[in-house]
Order: sequence, then C-alpha cells, then structure tokens
Amino acid sequence: MSARLALPLLNGAEATFECTFGRGCDGKCCQNGRPGLYDDEQKRIKKHLKKILPMLRPAARKVIEEHGIITRRVREGLPLAPVIGGWCVFFNEGCVLHKLGAAEGDKYRYKPIQCSLFPLLPDDDGNWYVRQHGYKNEPWDLFCLAPSNSNVPAVESLQEEMALAASLSKPSRKPASRNGKHRG
Repeated sequence: MSARLALPLLNGAEATFECTFGRGCDGKCCQNGRPGLYDDEQKRIKKHLKKILPMLRPAARKVIEEHGIITRRVREGLPLAPVIGGWCVFFNEGCVLHKLGAAEGDKYRYKPIQCSLFPLLPDDDGNWYVRQHGYKNEPWDLFCLAPSNSNVPAVESLQEEMALAASLSKPSRKPASRNGKHRG
C-alpha cells in the first residue's frame, strides 16, 4: 500500500480482517467480554443510563440497576464491566453502547476504548498490530482473527480503528498489552 497509514501496524502487510457481525457472527467478541472501563467512560455511561437501560437485555438491566456498571474484578488496573448469561452486560443483539452512539452520530461516544479499537492492540513496546491467529501468541480463536477467513487487508477494513488508535495522545489511554504492562 503506497499511502501513508494513519497508524503503522507491525503486521499490516499481511494481516486480514473483516467484521462479519450480523453476517454469520453473532458478536463473539462480546461473549464473556469484560472490557475495562476508565473513569471517564464510567462517568459517561452512568450519565446516560436512562437511555442505555431500556436497550439492555432484562437480566443485564437488573444487574446494572442492582450492582452498577462495573464489578470488583480488575484487570490491568481497570474495573471490569459485568458479564451476564455469558455476554457483556452491554450486549443485546450487538453492542448497545455502539448502537446508541451510532444513532447519535458517533459510534464511539459511549463504547469503551478497548472495544472500539478491536482487533488492534499495542505490544509491550507500544507498537500496534492486528490480532491474528498465530501472531504474537494470540490466545483468542475468533473466526474474524483467522487470516484464512478473509481476503480483506486489515489496513483497508480497519481505517477508523487505526485513526482512533493514532489519535490516542495520552499513553494512559492506550490499552495495555495482553501481559498487562502499560506503556509510558
């Protein structure tokens, strides 16, 4: 690709990715997904709960009403969103936070940054890459992370996510690599 990428990717030359949500995938990245929530993300979600709650599954709504939007579990210094019935509490035939933001003109408005960036991840040195089966010991076996399941170059399909990652100027807002080390 001759154009300068918004974000250099370690495996950008060979990575493929195509989100097939609604076209064979029912949102597997949200199954047992427990995104960590930064303080500002928690505040934004809490501020708009009146709009969010009616969109949730009944069991998820009950969990949030009784226990809030985070659990006592912490990963990489961030409290985690609850899981109910095997799915992220914000999942209801897709991400409720994504759907609400998109309806308001910004699909990232309410969505946690680590969900918004998927499948991009920085490594321990702060270099970004596309999560793929067989690359950097990727543990997740999602269909969309298998290079053989798509002919779409990730550098084409992930332009918005790459631009979002490139815009993260504060190192504290970059999600930690899978081994939990934050980059400075």
